[in-house]
Amino acid sequence: MTTHEQNMRMTRVGPGQPAGKLLRRYWQPVALIEELDDLRPVRPVKLIGQDFVLFRDEQGRFGLLDRDCPHRGADLAFGRPENGGLRCPFHGWLFDVMGNCLQTPAEPETSKLCQRIKQKSYPVVLRSGILFAYLGPLNEKTGEPPAFPDLDCFIAPDSHVFAFKGHMACNWLQALEVGIDPAHASFLHRFFEDEDPNANYGRQFRANSADSDMPMTQVLREFERPTIEIERTDYGMRLIALRELNEKSTHVRVTNLLFPQAFNIPLSAEMTITQWHVPVDDVNCYWFAIFTSFTGPVDKQQMREQRLQLYTLPDYIPRKNKANDYGFDPYEQKTKTFTGMGDDINVHDQWAVESQGPIQDRTREHLGSTDKGIINYRSMLMKAIDQAESGNEPPLMVLDAEQAKAIRGPVTIDGIAPTGAWQAYWREADARKRAAAPWQAPAVLAAE
Repeated sequence: MTTHEQNMRMTRVGPGQPAGKLLRRYWQPVALIEELDDLRPVRPVKLIGQDFVLFRDEQGRFGLLDRDCPHRGADLAFGRPENGGLRCPFHGWLFDVMGNCLQTPAEPETSKLCQRIKQKSYPVVLRSGILFAYLGPLNEKTGEPPAFPDLDCFIAPDSHVFAFKGHMACNWLQALEVGIDPAHASFLHRFFEDEDPNANYGRQFRANSADSDMPMTQVLREFERPTIEIERTDYGMRLIALRELNEKSTHVRVTNLLFPQAFNIPLSAEMTITQWHVPVDDVNCYWFAIFTSFTGPVDKQQMREQRLQLYTLPDYIPRKNKANDYGFDPYEQKTKTFTGMGDDINVHDQWAVESQGPIQDRTREHLGSTDKGIINYRSMLMKAIDQAESGNEPPLMVLDAEQAKAIRGPVTIDGIAPTGAWQAYWREADARKRAAAPWQAPAVLAAE
């Protein structure tokens, strides 16, 4: 059972809080690249309980600075991008992406004040349509932030990835934990009728399972008691959910926890989703997802249009939410979907995690055998929090350049295997998928 103290230790993310110290050791998604457009290349950002301003300068460089101007605390999110930096509208002080003060124009010409001023800045990089920021300590030896692993979503070409995000009004941990719970899909995402997979491009649980003509929706609906196996890996955890269809065939679904706060799952036989759950503060978070195609280029326009039907700009707030009962329709619940909340699984997940409260009270829960992924993850998380606090050794997935090269993939599969050979099947199916990819999708088993 999780104690109140443990729950607070895992969920509180502000500066100085245990989980906050840990999460600052990793690159965090901070915005989609499309959020910084030519009209307004400046955006306020709240991340892990801190306020920042994110901007792109005239040379295309990205900067993340503390949001309050070091002169008199005015809001730099209303700054003007010009002359090689971001200018505060209050007195014209100008800062570059590294936080260097370039000008204090209201001061006397002989003033050297500018040379003594530096705004706190943070590294920012663009990966697959998402801007990632690093808020933590740099490597003592190299002076560098951690390296990015060679995950599929990071090495695939831009034509084969699509990024999106959405807001959830709850703590980051409960939002993440739904993704490492393979059993919930048979209920929360149950559909009473199967649809044409060819008409459902880019939608979760709408394709056929690999190597079969059986829709994923049928598998989840008819076989609701999966056997779940957990394997610790160098990147976190592999989860294998098995649903025996008959003596000859078993449905195999391989998903992953990418420590500390992402999961990696199959969207279809051709596409995967890598999704981070990023704290805004203790009671709000965003999910950021990268969809990676192993066949043809991603139809970004279609996938964006699909998702904008459910989210409003500029803040990616869900149209279906607690205020309108997540679109709940009792007739639909009787005839079409298990939840009665429409056919998009993001809405289902949102209801599930937001209904647990702003911060789930884990002292009141009763975990079962299908929760072994969550139990294992919390154990990993508590250990990593201790490591981040002690500073004696780096937590899991805080990588140097050499270590990062060894983290590849990972494997995701949703397919129908011979019952007696499912272990060999998912490895072989992943190898076939990678061999047929039009971009270099390296084998990963040797590294695992």
